Amino acid sequence: MSDNAIQHYEYCDVEQRGHVLIVTIRRPEVRNALHRPACLELEKIFDRFEADPSSWVAIITGEGDKAFCAGNDLKFQAAGNDNTWPPSGFGGITGRVNLQKPVIAAVNGVALGGGFEIALACDLIIASEDAEFALPEPRVGLAAICGGLLRLSQQIAYKEAMGIILTSRRVKASEGKSLGFVNEVVTKDQVLATALRWAEEILKASPLAIRASKALVQAGLSEPDMSAIYPRQKQLPEVAALYASADRIEGPKAFAEKRIPVWSGR
Repeated sequence: MSDNAIQHYEYCDVEQRGHVLIVTIRRPEVRNALHRPACLELEKIFDRFEADPSSWVAIITGEGDKAFCAGNDLKFQAAGNDNTWPPSGFGGITGRVNLQKPVIAAVNGVALGGGFEIALACDLIIASEDAEFALPEPRVGLAAICGGLLRLSQQIAYKEAMGIILTSRRVKASEGKSLGFVNEVVTKDQVLATALRWAEEILKASPLAIRASKALVQAGLSEPDMSAIYPRQKQLPEVAALYASADRIEGPKAFAEKRIPVWSGR
């Protein structure tokens, strides 16, 4: 895909801006709720992102000014349609527990149920001032098993997480920032621009160094005993790839030459 060319899928728009892939969920008539066909489409999009060496950062957002994603399309499910999720999870992303490229959620409205789970699966959350987050699944006889329960309890304090989970209450963006799962709160018209600004900051670093850093953080979360993971850091594939790369040579060389490094991602 050429830079800035928007590719229109049935349920999403995809735009490549340099090394940044922007994915926009396009189902505003149902507040960007997702059903199985939309999730399969998003799975293919994120498969390509993961495999594309020229895509270093992704941003996911929703069309319109009302909703990022209202979660599972319950009307589609209630009509008897198959609404099971692909292995990659809800939105094609919540099950990608080993995705090492950074993903930013540009939350431009409500993020409910699966929508909140998509945001929690991202590495950064930029939210509009009127954004709200909730896991209301228990009130319709379901549970947030697409990573929401697991990730929220990892990303904020246990009691705070349980208060949100057990009551299904909505959390405003400002509270999400205070709790620590939102990185920045901005006006609605600045959500995507702010996400792009964060992406540009990430792009100043070697993409291989970013992936190695993310992989090590994830390894530390899954292995709380630092004495077990510390001596094995360089054995992680992403770390090994970094230390065998041209980027590892380019960084110190650019520093010594007092110039901006030119990262190859190789």
